[in-house]
This record gives sequence, structure tokens and C-alpha cells, in this order.
Amino acid sequence: MLAQVTTETGANVGALYLPVPNEQVMRMAVVFGVSARIAVPWSRVAMAAPVPVAEVARRRRPVWIPSHDELARRYPRTGLALPYQVAMGVSPLLSGGSVKGVLLLLWPGTHAPDLSLQESGEIDDASRRIIRFLVQAETDGDPLRPGEEPYAVDLPPSGLWADSEARAAADLSERLREGYAALDLDGRITFLSSRAAELLGTGRRELMGVRPWEILPWLHDPAYEHCYLAALFSRLPTFFNAMKPPDKWLSLALYPDRTGVSVRVTALEGHQGEPEPTVAPPVTPHARAGTLSYLMHLSASLSEAVGVKEVTDAVTEQIMPVINAQGLALVVADGSRLRVLATTGFPGGALNDFNGLPLSTDAPSIRVLETGTALFYADTQEMQRAYPRMAAFYAQRASFAYLPLIAGGRTVGCCVLGYEEPHAFPLDERTALTSLAAMIAQALERATLYDTKNQVARGLQAALLPGVLTRIPGLDTAARYLPASRGMDIGGDFYDVLRLDETTAAAVIGDVQGHNVNAAALMGQVRIAVHAYATSGARPGEVLARTNRLLMDLRSDLFASCVYVQLDLRSGRTLLATAGHPPPLLRLADHRTEVLDVPPGLLLGIEHDAEYRTVETFLPPGAVLALYTDGLVERPGVDLGVAIDELAGQLAAARPHSLDALADTLVDHVRGRSPLSDDVALLLLSPEHPES
Repeated sequence: MLAQVTTETGANVGALYLPVPNEQVMRMAVVFGVSARIAVPWSRVAMAAPVPVAEVARRRRPVWIPSHDELARRYPRTGLALPYQVAMGVSPLLSGGSVKGVLLLLWPGTHAPDLSLQESGEIDDASRRIIRFLVQAETDGDPLRPGEEPYAVDLPPSGLWADSEARAAADLSERLREGYAALDLDGRITFLSSRAAELLGTGRRELMGVRPWEILPWLHDPAYEHCYLAALFSRLPTFFNAMKPPDKWLSLALYPDRTGVSVRVTALEGHQGEPEPTVAPPVTPHARAGTLSYLMHLSASLSEAVGVKEVTDAVTEQIMPVINAQGLALVVADGSRLRVLATTGFPGGALNDFNGLPLSTDAPSIRVLETGTALFYADTQEMQRAYPRMAAFYAQRASFAYLPLIAGGRTVGCCVLGYEEPHAFPLDERTALTSLAAMIAQALERATLYDTKNQVARGLQAALLPGVLTRIPGLDTAARYLPASRGMDIGGDFYDVLRLDETTAAAVIGDVQGHNVNAAALMGQVRIAVHAYATSGARPGEVLARTNRLLMDLRSDLFASCVYVQLDLRSGRTLLATAGHPPPLLRLADHRTEVLDVPPGLLLGIEHDAEYRTVETFLPPGAVLALYTDGLVERPGVDLGVAIDELAGQLAAARPHSLDALADTLVDHVRGRSPLSDDVALLLLSPEHPES
């Protein structure tokens, strides 16, 4: 069924992903169009990963990506891991409200911007047939389970050529000046003309059945295998030049189809380089293109993480399922002892085995910290011989990898991987795991610096914001503050309520440009200035004008928006002035709500002699005045005026039992945004009803 839908829709590659029981991971069970070896880097997908297969499984709706540019824009991690000119369609396989699997198809990047009706129909029909098959297998008690590697479906022989015709085709290739070769879907040579062998400089016997970049030293650079993969995935011709030592330049043209890749090899007679010594085969393996894509995929997971917790979450939730380890612990040196940053999958946890362990202990994690060299134990017998005192720990898993976390030239910790079965750790896997550990270390170092800076900044902000609003008789107040959830340090949002005299109160809300310590410090200066000028009896417009001049005198590069309100609690007379801030909202006791027409004024810190108009309104008992920062209303692609009107509608429709409940109602709709792109501050003011 997979081969049929791939062929009928004109796709290059088809893959069926199935959920793994009791794991938050999707695994490729079947693939068509490439070999299982080539598909492996993309065969395990963590459900939490921001990639098409995982998103389709989570949201249960199909995704269509017409080009690699669109893939890179919407799913940058997948764009890195699959850097080929392809179009992608991903569909959920749903039955009874549950996801039975995910169908993925790849087309050449030259595909039309949209799927045709015929293609969509064939995908829908194939999806129904695959779902019926999966459900029936479950009903029969023999559900389809993905293996360690995907099962690669082969095309049946074409049967187009008789033996005599095949021999005539081979004779034809022998008569041509160019060399010709054929590679299968796994990159192995299945046909090679004599001229091709001559140009490549190796006998036909040595080349048949092998991948050319694995046996020809001058093709060891992963870029050459990348050209093969680009042709294979995109089904588009690919061309490159390579120099065969000492000075012979060759041109290679790759022509792919669903059976493999044909290669034309031509000598570039006028493209001679300087003589060089023959290159000897390297003694250490080069990273293959599939391995590079695998590492880029994991690197992208880490590059998106901000703080230490996000790094450890990325490792445990997204990376660990992909590398197929069942236990993981991240430990770092903390003074003279070990400290566990994260652990999962070890029976009983790893805290007792690592946390607080003196650095003088004879243990593999300590040895890795001391030497910066990875340790691999294929089975518990190896571990027992090396560290006989660790019997309790090595009994938890069958094999282990201890990887140094090296950042800035020093070993800062150790990543411990545990496997349920004995694990051989071939050389290329050791290289990949060691590279992965280096990425984790760099991400942790960056995240630690971020958390330290963020802790200082948030501490400063917390000290400057009022812990509890001033209680003013005759005025009910409520405030909410939501920090940006990621990618920011802190915001410059602030608010406060002041008592000016027995019958007068004031309120202020503002937003300083920026998200750092400088913004927090300036926010504190603005808040203090407003306090000082407000208590002097100045009208709202004058309070903002004086505060603006102070900011200009401070010569800060930042600016601020602000709303200042002065309320007469006996009469309800209310004076307002704004400096480039979103307008307040006024809801009357009967729930009629309006956006107050207040002249916006210039932002504070823009022009030294800026003036700010004071306007007057009336705030009767039971009315609510809502002051807010732009984080509550601004959304990409939505006009600010429309967003403010929507907030006014929410304020009018809300029927909470208290002002605090009303504040929760108004911020609830932004709590679900992930991540919040800006801080949110909300301040509600309501004159209390007179005592009856």
C-alpha cells in the first residue's frame, strides 16, 4: 500500500510512522524510495519535537509543505536535517479518535504549490486502507510494531529487458567516451563501465557492490555523499566536480529515479590542478552525510532551548528517544561533588548514584570528568571488571556510555546513557554520541549564563514592582503580571497605585522598551519619578512631562510608554494622560464598555519638550477602568485597534464575582499562547459602592 500510494501520487519517497507503545515517540516502520540505512537518521521522532510528523500526530490534521524554503521557514529543524529540494505531505492515520500512525510522502521540489484533487484522493484512499490494515492487525492480536530499523520496500524487477538486451546495453556503454555507473537506493554500485572504472582509478572488481565515497579516498568528504542524497531525495539531476589525485578533475552528473541513480563520469581535460601527493585513506572515519543530518537534527533541538531546564527537557524528551537510549543522566561538577541536572529512565532514578558523589570517588563519571575522554561499556561484565564497587548501578542497565560534556576547552560534566540490551557501540556511533555530548555541553554553558543573567534581572524587576497594591479605602484594585515565557530576560512593564490624600488616588502603568537589566533599571527610575511628581500635586499631563524630561536628562537609549490616572474618590472625577500607551478601557456598571479617547502623546524619552494633554472622564461606583500593556493585546497579523476592541468586548461580556476574578478572565486568553512574545501587565480600578 505504501509503495502504491507513493507511485500513484508521483512521490519520490513514502514512509509510515507508528507510535511506540509506552513511549512518547513515533517510529518509521516502513519506507519506500530509499534504503533503510539512509532513512535511519529520520526514523525516530519524539512526540514533543517541533517537526511535521510529530505535529501531525499531536494536532491530528495533515500538513502540506510545497518547498524546502517553506519547510525551513515553518520547521527550521527539519529544514536543517533534510536539506534537499523536496515538497512534503504528512497525513494522520486516525481511527476511533486515536492516532494509529502518520503517512509521509516526499515529492520533487518542482511540484505544484498545491496537491491536485487526484493526489489528495489517492492519499485519502491509501490512508483508509492502511488504517483498516492496522486496526485489523490489532483485532487479530498481532499489531504492527516498528522494528529497530524501518523495513524498506523494494520495487519488483521491471522485466523490461531480456538478457541479450541487457548485454547490448552494457556493450553500448562500453563504446562511449564517458564513463557510466549505476547506484542503487543505498548508494552501492550495481553497474560500472570500463571507462568509468578507468576514470575513477580503481578496478571494477573493487568498486562493484560498494559505495564509492567509502572506498575512494578523494570522495571521503561527506559533501559528495550529500550530492547523492540530494539527487535521491529530490529526484532532480545533481552535478559536481571532484579532483582525483594527483591533478585529474572529473565531472560527475547524477540522474535519479525511483530505482536508483545513474552517474555519468567525464574527464575535464582543460581543468587541471597543481600536482598533489596521493591522499591516503584516513585512519578515522569521516562523518557520513546521514550522520551529519542526524546530528543537525539534534543540534537544532538544543539551539532552540534557552535556560538550563529547556536544555535538559530537550535532551530527555526529544533527543533521548531519537538515540534509542533507555536511561539518561546529566551530571556536572559542583564544587568537590557531582550534581544531577536531569535524569530519566534509570530504575529508582540516578540521584542516589550521582548526586553529591565526591569527585575523589573511583567511578566512570568521575573518570570522564578528569580525563575528558568518553567511556563505553558494551555489557555489564565490562563495567564490573572496571568498577567492581558499582554493582548496584550497573545492574540497572545492560550497557553504558559515559560522554564528556566539554565546553570552552574544559570538561564541565558527564552525560550517562544506559541501554536495556548489550550495545556494541561501533566507531561511527561513538563519534556521533561524542559530538552530541559536545553540543549538549555548549547548550548547557549558554543556558547557565542565560539563567544567571535572567535571575539577576528578574530579581531586580521583582524588587521594583509592588508586591502588594496599596489598599485605598473607596477603591477596589486588581493587578496581574505575566512574564514573557521564553526567549526574553525580563520586561520593563510596571504598574502601581498611589494614595495622594484622603480623597484622591492615582494609578500608573507603563512599559519600558527592552528586555534586560537596563530596561528594569529604567523602569524603576520611571516609577520613582512618577511617584515624586504625583505626590507634588501635579496634574497627569505635567507628571508625564516632568518624567519625560528626567528620562531625556538621563540620556538613556531606551524609551517608555505610560498612562497616568488621577481619581477623585468622592466625585468620581478622573483625569488621565498617556505617553504612547494603549488607551484605557472603561466599563460602566451596566457593562457598556468603551475605549477612552485619550490623546496618545509621544513616548517618554523621545523629545525633551514634549507636552501631554490631560483629559477628564467620570468613573462612577461599580465602573471598571482597565489599564494594560501591549503584551495583552498585540498579536502578529492582527491590527492593534481590532485587538483592543476585542479586549473591550471581553471586558463587557465578563460576569465575574470579583475584580480579581475579572483580572483572571482578561488574562486567561493569553496564558495559552506558547511562548508569550512580550510581558503582560493589567491593572483594574473600580470605585467601591457606597455603604448602604
